[in-house]
Amino acid sequence: MEQPHDLTVEAPRAWDRPAVSVPVLVCLSLVGGRFASFSTEANLFTLGTGGVLIWLGLSNRVPRRPAPRRLGPGAAWWAVPVVVFGVFEGVTFVLAAGDDFPTFSRLADPLLEDQLTRSAVWFAWLSAFWGLVRR
Repeated sequence: MEQPHDLTVEAPRAWDRPAVSVPVLVCLSLVGGRFASFSTEANLFTLGTGGVLIWLGLSNRVPRRPAPRRLGPGAAWWAVPVVVFGVFEGVTFVLAAGDDFPTFSRLADPLLEDQLTRSAVWFAWLSAFWGLVRR
């Protein structure tokens, strides 16, 4: 006689439900949007929220979603512009090139002056990070 398989499924925890996680992310993004760009408070808040999300991702506190299938060989070509952008951004930041070769962050500063826009960007960042944590 065969033993029946255990088919129990763990119920999602409270923070894993969209009705809980989305309002939490909205509240965090509204708080983050209140800080001026690149201020000490904004940097500390970014490091704090990012650190908590990394901690949640490395612990077993968040139920995992199944990993996506492997990417095809053509997807590696998307790494080329990302690497070029990263190198360009890093070099211009380290060399402090100024207005001749501004970093992406410096170009985005006029867009991020509005608190609502900053909050929307915060929400996009937190949502993407939360999606990575759940993988």
